[in-house]
Amino acid sequence: MGTSDEKQFKMSEPLIHVGILQRQQVIGFSLLSTYKLQGKDFPPGEYEVRINDGNLLFNGEEYTEITFESDQLHSDSFELKMVTIGVDFHWERKENQRFLGGLKFITVEDGENGASVTAINVVSIEDYLKSVISSEMSSTSSEELLKAHSIISRSWLLAQLTKNKLFNKHENNYQTSIVTSNEIIRWYDREDHEHFDVCADDHCQRYQGITKQSSELVNSVINDTYGKILSYRGSICDTRYYKCCGGVMETFENVWEPIVHPYLQGKPDSFSGVPFPDLTIEENAEEWISNSPDAFCNTQDKTILNQVLNDYDRETFDFYRWSITYSQSELSEIIKDRLGIDFGSIIDLIPLERGTSGRIKRLKIMGTDKVMVIGKELEIRRTLSKSHLYSSAFIVDAQDEDDEGIPQKFLLKGAGWGHGVGLCQIGAALMAEKGYMYNEILKHYFPGTLIKTEY
Repeated sequence: MGTSDEKQFKMSEPLIHVGILQRQQVIGFSLLSTYKLQGKDFPPGEYEVRINDGNLLFNGEEYTEITFESDQLHSDSFELKMVTIGVDFHWERKENQRFLGGLKFITVEDGENGASVTAINVVSIEDYLKSVISSEMSSTSSEELLKAHSIISRSWLLAQLTKNKLFNKHENNYQTSIVTSNEIIRWYDREDHEHFDVCADDHCQRYQGITKQSSELVNSVINDTYGKILSYRGSICDTRYYKCCGGVMETFENVWEPIVHPYLQGKPDSFSGVPFPDLTIEENAEEWISNSPDAFCNTQDKTILNQVLNDYDRETFDFYRWSITYSQSELSEIIKDRLGIDFGSIIDLIPLERGTSGRIKRLKIMGTDKVMVIGKELEIRRTLSKSHLYSSAFIVDAQDEDDEGIPQKFLLKGAGWGHGVGLCQIGAALMAEKGYMYNEILKHYFPGTLIKTEY
């Protein structure tokens, strides 16, 4: 039997710290309600915080840290100016965003760049989730899809809070890259998050406060699933998700750290019963990506897509199967800019190792001046695009060789949008449209898990 403290923890809705704006010299904001700072009331109005000699300057006074406390956590709100969304993605832009809860400013030392200010939202988990569900997807999505997503978004967040504690405890042993003179293997998960629990962008979960108003359905779904999470053998599941798997889901350890999660393994996004090919074999992957096999996420139904894709997401038209063409100069310049390494002219891009979904884990870049292997999935996507490739499940067609045998054009044909681990949002939307219940959707994407109430 648990202690009274454990019972109290399980019955309480946690507060979380979400990093909204980072590495700024000046942050403008509006208080839309009355907030307290060190016991003093600050009424609604326009304000700013700036860096001054390594400290925070606000209202003519210097602080090492500023926390605007809310009396009404679920209704008091503020607005931050010029928040960047879609960081490094092709839809990156700035907008003013409004948030519920408390507002915190901290200074962060950034090496040679000196001090900067970071804005953090202190918010209840359930208020956070209402925003995530409305920001990640359309708030007009089907009820079963929203229920499934609310449970995995809550699970992922609580799993990250647990992971943060372990990370802080064993910080010196935490490794996310293996770099040698001829190989860079890197994955992205917990970097740059030491001052808050999660960030507000796609790197964690897309969170835009109350900027996008939540619908009554979203509020109802969050209330109906209050405190519910996915569990595997007594532990909260690290429930990953993305837009489109491309027909087959990827295995967790092929994308992130080498830890096996039995509920995050490769499997087809369908119930056809037809065995899918071994996509770790290059010939099979090439044939798979070159075709358009049946899967839940293989749809162009706008009714389905509009549930999952917000306005800026719909700037992407092809995602189940896509292609992109680079000239020699474009590709060599992008790779040089992204890796900081001059490969000379690019001779070839050679997949060395693929995962269960056909996503490339290790890619050899052959240049006239340099040859190097890179991985994992996101490092490959970042290296070969000014933003991100839709996925690392692609095949390469080098074309138009010059007299020296150097290709002048590269055609990349790919499958899926995102890392492919866990829930495929477009696939889950189609499942809901076909009448599957939220628990059936979760069972499909996270086999062997149970739904339980955590608080």
